[in-house]
Amino acid sequence: MIRTSLAVLVIDENRIRASIIEAGLRDAGHERVTVIHDVSGIARRIAEIEPDVIVIDLENPNRDMLENMFQLSRAVKRPIAMFVDRSDQASIEAAVDAGVSAYVVDGLRQERVKPILDMAVSRFNAFSRMARELEEARSELESRKVIDRAKGILMKSRGLTEEAAYTLLRKTAMNQNRKISDIAQSLVTAAGLLGPAEDE
Repeated sequence: MIRTSLAVLVIDENRIRASIIEAGLRDAGHERVTVIHDVSGIARRIAEIEPDVIVIDLENPNRDMLENMFQLSRAVKRPIAMFVDRSDQASIEAAVDAGVSAYVVDGLRQERVKPILDMAVSRFNAFSRMARELEEARSELESRKVIDRAKGILMKSRGLTEEAAYTLLRKTAMNQNRKISDIAQSLVTAAGLLGPAEDE
């Protein structure tokens, strides 16, 4: 369930269009709405306001303005719904690459604001979850590689079996209250400093 008490920042240089978005948000129960008409110094303003969601409305965006907004969306790590009057395939692809959660072409109507905002939040959360899971999987894979290298070093230097090498790593990690991957990394680093590089 999406919370209705989201802090929403609306960025729109056109005051009439901004009022349409603001009305749609307030009708949907969003009381904490901030509207900014001047995009200069926008990153600092976002840091001050700390919105949960950002709605950007660009009447006739040129390439530079779009690129600035895409850079902003990469930096702020928040759901962003972007309304534009017209677009092309390159701009749509750039919006997706930048992580814009909802990119709406020629669709600014008051009654559409809430469902589009809800979708932007849902898509952002789903994307964030996938990115987090991917990072965890990468980290796990990297840890396994380091542990395998450390086991190889122990097997070679102490004549241990693979199982005995892993047991020694695990026991050392438990005794030092550290992760096995941290112990393995320390061993790999030390081995690199003390002798010839390990052949993989």
